[in-house]
Amino acid sequence: MNLHFILMDAAIDFGITVAIVGFGIVLVSLTLLFILFSRIPKLINMKFKKKKGTESQQNNTGAKEQTIEGNVTAAISLALHRYFTELHDEESNIVTIKQVRKAYSPWSSKIYSVTRNWPGN
Repeated sequence: MNLHFILMDAAIDFGITVAIVGFGIVLVSLTLLFILFSRIPKLINMKFKKKKGTESQQNNTGAKEQTIEGNVTAAISLALHRYFTELHDEESNIVTIKQVRKAYSPWSSKIYSVTRNWPGN
């Protein structure tokens, strides 16, 4: 009886150890995933410093940025909207199911030939 108790005690201790290690691994991995996912927006929005280039590159980057007026952007967006809405056909959104029966089918002809050959017919 004592041998059985000692073997069960060792198995229970091993099971508890495995459970604690497993929960620890899950907890650490979830913590790392939380930190990674919480830092992704900061990494995406991070601006890297530009290296100093030659004078010609500095003059080009120092030029005034062009702005587009509001009415021009409205016209462009209206043209794009009209273009993308005309790509699709207008549909009635009514689904009809028509039942079609075929008189002849290779499957049904095999069934009929099998039932004709029964001894009682």
